[in-house]
Parts: sequence; C-alpha cells; structure tokens
Amino acid sequence: MNRIMRKTVTALAALATSASMAAAADVEVLHWWTSGGEASALNVLKEDLAAQGIGWQDMPVAGGGGTQAMTVLRARVTSGNAPAAVQMLGFDITDWAKEGALANLNPIAEEGGWDAVVPEALQKFSKYDGEWIAVPVNIHSTNWVWANKPLLDELGIAQPTTWDELVAAMEAVKAAGKTAVAHGGQAWQDATIFDAVAMATGGPEFYQAAFIDLDPEALGSDTMKEVFDRMTVIRGYVDDNFSGRDWNLASAMVINGDAAFQFMGDWAKGEFLNAGKVPNEDFLCFRFPGTENQVTFNTDQFAVFSQGDEVSPEQAALAEAVISPEFQIAFNTVKGSVPARTDVSVETFDACGQKAYADLKAASSSGNLFGSMAHGHANPASVKNAMYDVITAQFNGEFDSETAVEEMVSAVELSQ
Repeated sequence: MNRIMRKTVTALAALATSASMAAAADVEVLHWWTSGGEASALNVLKEDLAAQGIGWQDMPVAGGGGTQAMTVLRARVTSGNAPAAVQMLGFDITDWAKEGALANLNPIAEEGGWDAVVPEALQKFSKYDGEWIAVPVNIHSTNWVWANKPLLDELGIAQPTTWDELVAAMEAVKAAGKTAVAHGGQAWQDATIFDAVAMATGGPEFYQAAFIDLDPEALGSDTMKEVFDRMTVIRGYVDDNFSGRDWNLASAMVINGDAAFQFMGDWAKGEFLNAGKVPNEDFLCFRFPGTENQVTFNTDQFAVFSQGDEVSPEQAALAEAVISPEFQIAFNTVKGSVPARTDVSVETFDACGQKAYADLKAASSSGNLFGSMAHGHANPASVKNAMYDVITAQFNGEFDSETAVEEMVSAVELSQ
C-alpha cells in the first residue's frame, strides 16, 4: 500500500470514530452467531456502532463452525457483492487473503498499536505477508467440559480428573437413566470432542506431530488408534437422537438437567449465562481430563473485504470498535470467550472466564497453546475437512478404530 493510500485510510479511521460523525451508511456483516448467547454478545457490537451513527446490516447464516456461512460468502464474492466484513476462523482468513480479497488494515493497526497487545499466536491468522487483514474479536479455548452440577451432586459424582474417572462418571449417569453426554451429530462437533480426546490421550507432542505437522507416523500410530477407541467409548454415552442436533441445543440439555456433560468450546458458557445459570453453583467448567495444562484455541475474527481502493469509514469504525478494550471486555463477558488482547482486566468476568484467561496465559508462556484442529487453526480447510470425514465416519460406526487410523493417514495425504 502506498503512502498516500495509508494516509487516506488513517484519515478515514479517524473520521469513523469522530464523535461528530454524521449518520453513515450501514456496515453489512456476515456471521453465524445466531444462538441466544451469541446474539446477545453481537448486540454489544451493534450498539457500539449505533452510538457512532453507523447502521448494522445483519447477514446471519445459521450453523456453528461457519461451514454454511463460507458457502454463502463464496457465492457473494463470486457475484462481485462481498459483505463489508465477515466472521472467520483460522486458515479460512489466510485462504481469502491469498486470493487478494481482503483489505489492508495496517494504518488502522499501527494507529491502535495492535502488534503490542494481540498475542502472536492470533496474529498468525490476523495477518498475511505482514499486513493486517482481520481483527480478532476473542480467544476461545475448545477443550472444555460443561457439567450440570446439581445432577452430579444428586448422583454423588465428583468432577472427573482422569479418563478413567470420566468413564466412571458417564457410566453412573447412564445407570441413573439420564443422558451422560449431550452432543450434536455434526462433523465439527465430532471433531471438537476428538480434538480434546487426542490431546488428553497423546499429549502436546503427539498433538503437534499429528495435527499440525501432519507426521504420517503420528497419524498412523497406536496412540491414534487409542484416540479412536476412546471416541467409541464416548459414543456409547450419547443419546440416540443426537444426529444433526445444533450445539446450543446440546448445551440446553445440560442446562435443563437432561444430560450431565457436554464437551464443547467455551462459547457454550454464553448459553449457560444467557439462561441465568451461575458457574460453580448451577454448572461446572473444567478442562477435558488430561488436558489441564494445555489449551487448544480458536479465535473469531472479522476479515474486512475490499470494496474499492480504500477501507470505508464504516469498515474502519467496525475494526476499531472490535479491538477496543471496552468492547473486548463487554463482548467477551457475554460471549463466554476471553479478550483477544493481553492488556485488559478480567476482574469482572465470572469464575469460568477468569480461569480461561489464566489458563490461556499459562499455556502461552509454557508453549502449550495450540491452534485447534477441529476449528481450522491447525491446518487449512482441505486437511481439516479430510480429518472431519474420517472422525465422523468412525464415530458413527462406519469404521473400527484400526480402519479409521488407516483412513486418517490416507485422507490427510490426499488432502495436501
């Protein structure tokens, strides 16, 4: 970007945040935040922009994980009608940047000092060739267990800390006539459980080798077979009606006491809070047993699409609003995630949020912060989707564990 354009974009950013700015055009945002907790969190951003005189043109595409949203986006871009900003995850951002579809936000980032406050692990997905092309909204960690505390107390079940304790807990719930594991039979949900099971079973070195480095030996190892074996065990504690269930409906099963556990990222907490539930009273939040010192993460970001030669005032205002400390605190308090910048206080966060932020910092400093395979932060979509196919097929009984290992090696090789 030349010097004149940089100055232009910086000036536009200043204009967008001016308190005296007149009513501006709407900013169209494509996203998949459609559940109750997610919608409440998104309202924080809408209200922030409304205070600046900027309207919000909502383009929600239902479907956790964003698969459907990316299909809609491709059609919009192909037709020459890209939205102003799009919620994205991981390598999807990089893929669009490679196509030259995203705007350069460097002048706004430099003005706001983003490099100093956004963790390096997130910047991997916020930048392309050194240029900021997306704004991180949050950091989600994916290896959580959500549990109905009154139900566990009623059954005399303590919080499990090992795989064997988890299996015993699930068995006790099932024996009591309740659903042990609330789950939705969608590929990304299957992979979310698999992600946690893999980290717990093989540890960080195995996770790095198999899902980030794509080492054929790790992918085809006995450890991988054990991961699939454990998925088979979990499948035995899921109810018969799980196929196609949305994740937030699975959360509702735990909230309502119809199920004991859900293995899901911390966006689930937004559903509990939206239902008026209190951490450590109504529900428990803890790391999947065996992953207490590791964090697998994803980060929601708003990628800003080029709509001309320069970033519009509305796009600049959106970017600045998203990264501001005030918004990061307000949004993530509702969403269930933690801020995407390291210089904010989380003292007003609930117990789960404070634990999540502390875990994140500890994992980052110890080298145990890993991009989630299940959520597109370990490898590009082609690899992720190839893994999805094998994981879901095995979970649904199409493969035994040994066959699934062979299929995993083959699928990853063909996807690269």
